[in-house]
Amino acid sequence: MKNSKSESYAKAGVDITAGYKAVELMKKHIARTKNEGCVDDVGGFGGCFGLPIAGMEEPVLVSGTDGCGTKVKMAILMDKHDTIGIDAVAMCVNDIICCGAKPLFFLDYIACGKNIPEKIADIVGGVAEGCVQSGAALIGGETAEHPGMMPVEDYDLAGFAVGIVDKKKILDNTKMAEGDVVIALASSGVHSNGFSLVRKVFDIDNNPSSLYVPCDDLGGKSIAETLLTPTKIYVKSILALLEKVEVKGISHITGGGFYENIPRSIPKGLSAKIEKADVKVLPIFELIQKTGNIPERDMYNTYNMGVGMSVVVSKENVDTALEILKAHGEDAYVIGEIVKSDEGVILC
Repeated sequence: MKNSKSESYAKAGVDITAGYKAVELMKKHIARTKNEGCVDDVGGFGGCFGLPIAGMEEPVLVSGTDGCGTKVKMAILMDKHDTIGIDAVAMCVNDIICCGAKPLFFLDYIACGKNIPEKIADIVGGVAEGCVQSGAALIGGETAEHPGMMPVEDYDLAGFAVGIVDKKKILDNTKMAEGDVVIALASSGVHSNGFSLVRKVFDIDNNPSSLYVPCDDLGGKSIAETLLTPTKIYVKSILALLEKVEVKGISHITGGGFYENIPRSIPKGLSAKIEKADVKVLPIFELIQKTGNIPERDMYNTYNMGVGMSVVVSKENVDTALEILKAHGEDAYVIGEIVKSDEGVILC
């Protein structure tokens, strides 16, 4: 790379040497994520990975891609870029674990107005942390400088994860039945959804300084600090649960909240009856609802409300499931049951 330099391209707004420096700075982060499947070093044209299929009858690859939405705006406003990458990984691996798939590897894509190597390395450091938390290897990515399309301080972040599961172990909800129990896994906060509404409620674009004032409703934390809390990654606790308990369905509560996501893991003719009084609603959601005068249904149709993931098991397995999840650091508790209905989800 020593001979690769274009003064003309730099004058047009793209400094390719900054990209090389960013790669050098991020290598230490990438090294943390290496697992048994890695067969290549960063810097090639493609990321290589050896499939761990020993003991599987019909290995199936499961993929997921997502971004962090306008939560990135919060990272830019706070000039804090070392956690947003956790969100990018979480949004992908939390999806594929709903199929029962173990994450294998992850690739990221960063588009920026100007490549500032230290900032890019911070972003990738967060991605690497998310990969460590989920057991995935960071085997490649791309940083694209977009002068003229984005302000120099702006960037966007997205990612792509691939996991693997034996076909016979894919969760398909066919065994779900009336009387099964819905378990909640607590979220760490707003996660990475609904930030366009958050920005409107708190008038972030016009009055960003208000975000930094300590808030009594949030235990003394600022709104900005609370909103930037990374999305919780549930992979390792769910994998531990799947080893010991028959899980009949898993939902990752993202955009669309309860009403959109919980029914995705439930077969026709059945619904999840959720007791709202049992949901441990986090203070940030109460503040959003109060400040924006938002109807309760809209809140449950936009945010996770403190439940990042729901799991359905039979009644006889509830205690064991709760014990396993809590042993792996989850705040897990019962919020409802499966009933005969075509509504998908019933909040009462």
